[in-house]
Amino acid sequence: MLDDRETIKYIRLAKTGDSEAKERLISENVSLVKCIVKRYLGKGVEYDDLFQIACMGFLKAIAGFDETFGVKFSTYAVPMIAGEIKRFMRDDGSVKVSRAIKQTAKEMNAFVEEYVLKNGKQPSVSKIAEQFGLDEAETVFVMGSSKMPLSLYGGTDYKDGKERELIETLPANDHQEDWLDRMLLRGAIDGLSERDRKIIILRYFRDMTQSEVAERIGVSQVQVSRIESRIIKEFRQKLSG
Repeated sequence: MLDDRETIKYIRLAKTGDSEAKERLISENVSLVKCIVKRYLGKGVEYDDLFQIACMGFLKAIAGFDETFGVKFSTYAVPMIAGEIKRFMRDDGSVKVSRAIKQTAKEMNAFVEEYVLKNGKQPSVSKIAEQFGLDEAETVFVMGSSKMPLSLYGGTDYKDGKERELIETLPANDHQEDWLDRMLLRGAIDGLSERDRKIIILRYFRDMTQSEVAERIGVSQVQVSRIESRIIKEFRQKLSG
């Protein structure tokens, strides 16, 4: 891949309308684009279509990138590409919900109802996935694909008198946001203090829990949580502003 200096050079050229510079940037970052595309496969859109949409997001990232952001271009491009794909899936209506998926969603909702009656609590996403022989990402997609009487986005009353959406009660392990944070933080680690850098590496690249990290570096779990939240918040603010 291009180094930071070369990347900036080609971005400047691309912004003047240089098509060869745009093509060079895409070709040098194609592995990054493909990595993001793979995260959205199996949701009703063909790979080639997703790749084209991702490239559109990549071009928007070129147009919107500001050198004063103080972040690597690839780090800035990741949420732009992912956002373009998500908007397409949400707004374009391209995800065609088949009768089979609708039927499965109905069966899942019935399973959830029955499980709650028997066990007095909501089943986890992994439990539903196991019941229907799907992975957890597919399970979440199917349940959200049809507005059934009991859906991920339907209101559910609890003993505390508050209404929550079912999706808030399911301890999903899809970690889509964790994956995106991981990609974003990879490019920001160098600018962190030694302690902050160690926390992020252990949390996002060694898959340790906050409690495990706290024990490793000698602080409380609450401190780890606060530090982690601060770093991600500051970094996202830097990207957006």
